[in-house]
Amino acid sequence: MTPTPPGPEPLGPLLARLRRARGRSQQALAAELCAASGVPTLSRHEVSRWERQLRVPGGFWLGWLAVVLAVPAELLADAAGHARHARRALPAAPARPPAGGMTPRAGLRPRGPERLRPPRHATRPARRRSRPDRPA
Repeated sequence: MTPTPPGPEPLGPLLARLRRARGRSQQALAAELCAASGVPTLSRHEVSRWERQLRVPGGFWLGWLAVVLAVPAELLADAAGHARHARRALPAAPARPPAGGMTPRAGLRPRGPERLRPPRHATRPARRRSRPDRPA
């Protein structure tokens, strides 16, 4: 049996390793990227998303990452390509339930034993038509 060669390093850990090797924080890397690219809207949160592999940077940011981190652009482009391919191969993540943990059931009819219960209004006591403290 021949051992399988290891694949390229995933983009997220690669970015984190290169950033740490230069002694930069995520905030400092984001600031350098903003200064180099002239785009002031990149934050450390986006750098964090790249490193945690929640997002894959596009070609624009890959080019500037290569410049700021002083690595060949092909290295980052290959890792990003593998990350995109791996993301497509994964099954779709289930939708998160809305806040409060309740799933929306508007417009759905209950099934099973729930369907056999009488509607809520049928179990309430009848309302009185006249108030005892007022004359009719």
